[in-house]
Amino acid sequence: MSASRVCALLLATSLLSGCATQPSWPKPPTGHAQAPHPESPFTEIENRIATDHGTDRSGFDLLERNDRALQWRLTLIDSARHSIDLQYYVWFGDQVGRLIMYRVLDAADRGVKVRILFDDLNTMLRDMTHVELRDSLLARIDRHPNIEIRVFNAWQERSLFGRMFGVATDFERLNRRMHNKQMIVDNRAAIIGGRNLGDEYFGLNPAFNFHDLDVLGVGPVARQASQVFDRYWNSDWVRRIPKGEASDQPSPDDELGAMARAELLRHPSLQALNVAGTDWRTPLAGLSATLSAGASQVHTDSPSRAPDVRNHTPEAFRALMRSARREVLITNAYIIPDSHFMDDLRELGQRGVGVRILTNSLASHDVPAVNSHYQTWREPILATGARLHELRADAAVQGEIVDLPPLRAGFVGLHTKAMVIDRERAFIGSMNLDPRSEILNSEMGVIIDSAPLAEKLARRMERDMGPANSWEVTRDTEGLLRWRSEAGELTRQPARSLWQRIENLVFRFFPANLY
Repeated sequence: MSASRVCALLLATSLLSGCATQPSWPKPPTGHAQAPHPESPFTEIENRIATDHGTDRSGFDLLERNDRALQWRLTLIDSARHSIDLQYYVWFGDQVGRLIMYRVLDAADRGVKVRILFDDLNTMLRDMTHVELRDSLLARIDRHPNIEIRVFNAWQERSLFGRMFGVATDFERLNRRMHNKQMIVDNRAAIIGGRNLGDEYFGLNPAFNFHDLDVLGVGPVARQASQVFDRYWNSDWVRRIPKGEASDQPSPDDELGAMARAELLRHPSLQALNVAGTDWRTPLAGLSATLSAGASQVHTDSPSRAPDVRNHTPEAFRALMRSARREVLITNAYIIPDSHFMDDLRELGQRGVGVRILTNSLASHDVPAVNSHYQTWREPILATGARLHELRADAAVQGEIVDLPPLRAGFVGLHTKAMVIDRERAFIGSMNLDPRSEILNSEMGVIIDSAPLAEKLARRMERDMGPANSWEVTRDTEGLLRWRSEAGELTRQPARSLWQRIENLVFRFFPANLY
């Protein structure tokens, strides 16, 4: 979620409906993921995991640092030999978005079959004045013989005016968005988590950058992820990208042409990462040593929405949460609880299960409107016995793992969606704890049964909840809220500016499930 870019059109109205109607367009031909091929750079890694831990186990590595998250995406794409499947809510046409698209095109030129599934809200846009350019660009990419692009819940009218008209006349359908994020290579390796493809998710936005989380998995988890991809790829809610009038040949100043590519690679942060290179043999050779073995279940919601169908991912998340015997650690960027979540917190507290939660403060928020509705839940959450932490906008992790040097962003925000249960099992995915994820969007996530991985994630979550990175919200002897960190103690919620406090006040009068 990034309100300034993703929600611009949906915020044009405050009238929401309960469920989306069936879209009407020709359904594309059915397609399925390729079977895992023995000749893949990930085959030996997967075979080693199977030999040491069993054929139902995969190997997992946390991608917390933004530099590693970008490097491993490039590693997977550049190492692919047979297939790449990419499913994303947002794929912006900025530096990171174009860099990854360059590498996807290179892979397709090598003969790799590529399937790309976007949510059609505003993917590959730099701003809303480039709607026609965006469609022309995607149509040309789709003409590559090894690339097919489909979009989820497409705009019927593609122009900017047509989209605005669509919001006004077909909002019930357009309010249903695909929030899933995953990449699968050779049906043997997958990256699942919270990151969209855009600068702020990888430390390259000078205004602000996200502290986020994905997990890299090698083994059966890739086939589980492929089943999710195929379910959406073949959904009635998906159509081919419109062909438009695009030329097959790029112009000299084309944004995916050689000149644009060379200019992009001169970015100081990307030069420091050496993203121009494509020889990933060294990191691949060392990958096995970093992997934690475990069993996995990839969960997702139905692509369609019928009045009697509830989202599955929130139910899987809550079932995992209720299974805790000793401890629950939750990091979630956007929290607006419902009665089920609060009932679960109370039940865990009554059983003596320790619960700690980290979310955004108003100061670290990129969506103050969410904070407007979250803030009334601070006291009820504390009343369950849970401990509550809110990310500092100047968190120490910003310089350590978020911003890509030499860039230093204005502030850091939280975008992670993760949970650890008893330091034995972990959830990592796309689902926020808010009404949009609960009811309107489709989501996905992976539950991993691996004590070593869960312990690693728990330690990182505890670091983020520490006073160098977050404010702990408490109540004093008079029952008033206090925010405490290494920066001192506050008697009102931290904010970056007076304007942010005004936004926080104004958005209280809008529906909570608008965001």
